[in-house]
Formats: sequence, C-alpha cells, structure tokens
Amino acid sequence: MSYNLFLDDNRDPNKFLNDTKTWVIARNYNQFVDIITKQGLPDLISFDHDLCDVDQGKVEDFKEKTGYDCAKWLIEYCMKTNQSLPKWQIHTFNPAGMINIYDILSTYNNKEEVCE
Repeated sequence: MSYNLFLDDNRDPNKFLNDTKTWVIARNYNQFVDIITKQGLPDLISFDHDLCDVDQGKVEDFKEKTGYDCAKWLIEYCMKTNQSLPKWQIHTFNPAGMINIYDILSTYNNKEEVCE
C-alpha cells in the first residue's frame, strides 16, 4: 500500500504544508510505530519533533517521545527488515530537534549508500 505519513501532534498536513498529498497522520510515537508496523514503510514521512502526548503512561513517569525517537525507531525497523529509509522531510519549528532528526536520518542514509 502506498501512503505518506505525517507525524505531528496537532497540525493538519494539507493546511500546514499547503499541498494536496494524501496523508496518514500519526499524532504520537505509538501511532507512528503502529502505522508503519501494520502498513509497512510509507513513500514519504514528514517529521515534527515535539509531540505532546500524556497518554503514554502515568504523568509522574511521563517522558515525551519525540520525532527524534520516531526517527531512531524507523532506522532500527529498516535495519531489522532490511529495507531502505523512505523519503523524508522535517517540518518542525524546533531548530535543535530539526538538526537532531536531520543528522540521524542523513547519517543512516549515507551509511546505506556506502554499503550498496
């Protein structure tokens, strides 16, 4: 199944990105993992960094899973399933988060290119 995945806790992809692509939306880390596990890798992933989701456990134990955590999980998933990363873009307003996601995905992409 061909699809695009938009990771963001509250924005609407078509309004925010001003495009006409059809998007499947993941609002948090758990949804991100669930969608990819069930539907396979998307054609394109658009990453937000800050994902506010207090449904991930008790409030006192809460540690926010971010878009960076999703990127790390995606790399592990691709390694386990022997697949290349899908195309990706980053739309977060968090500059440090953007750099972290970019660095980890770019580093993995570069390693893949060297190995092939």
